[in-house]
Amino acid sequence: MRTIIIASDFTNIADDATAYAMEAAKVINAQVVLFHLHVMSVHVANARLSPASLQASLDQNREMVERKAKQLEDQFGVSVSVEWRMGDFYSELRDVIDLHDADLVVMGMAQKSIEQDLMGNTTTAAINKLKFPVLAIPKGAKFNGIKKIMFACDIDRGIHAFVLKRVRTVAMLFDAEVEIFHVTEKLEKIAEKGQLPDHVAKSFGDSLAGIRYLYKNVSSNAVVQEIENEINRSGADLLVMVPYRYGFWGSLVHKSKTRAMASGISTPLLSIPI
Repeated sequence: MRTIIIASDFTNIADDATAYAMEAAKVINAQVVLFHLHVMSVHVANARLSPASLQASLDQNREMVERKAKQLEDQFGVSVSVEWRMGDFYSELRDVIDLHDADLVVMGMAQKSIEQDLMGNTTTAAINKLKFPVLAIPKGAKFNGIKKIMFACDIDRGIHAFVLKRVRTVAMLFDAEVEIFHVTEKLEKIAEKGQLPDHVAKSFGDSLAGIRYLYKNVSSNAVVQEIENEINRSGADLLVMVPYRYGFWGSLVHKSKTRAMASGISTPLLSIPI
């Protein structure tokens, strides 16, 4: 992991995510791209400014973003470049991802609300639309290293090799232990470190070689609640999940568990799509 994109609108939530990402980037020696999508305010749009005045307003906003990037670079000692864009948020962000051959997008995670539960937000939409690893940082989160990663996954669906590679990479970058957490109807005991039940070992193969891990399985129909409980019990520094996609009719019945977790937990969530 060498290039991190921080998508920021410079709200308090985004600023918390930026500080977290900068600290993490410093630890793993990554470079940062500060992505900002400029949205013209209604007042400016209705002001009927001359082309010269409008361009001056855009230049002022771009210069503000560049100043913030320089401040971050000086504060954290991490290389920061700027991508200032206008247009559709997701189209522009995809373009920046491709342009910089990025490894990760970091975004702030809004606090939980009823509206958010029903409709989602920019971050949960990014998790669904980008098909790219997104690290969602909750408001107030501080980076104090990553020593315990909780990988909440559905063993019964099978785990794609790309996802396992990403989990292993993150664990090795931060020298973290991984807890593989599976919620199912059948209860199994916690495996010893370095051991997996036979059916789990078959799914994972040698993908976790070289890292410390353990496996836990709980019996419950309340998947999201069990994940939250285990985060609190284990003291995990990072939650990793795989967002599964449903068709139109399926999406009316199934609510993404990854989206639900990204709608207001207190632990950073790394979403790794298949």
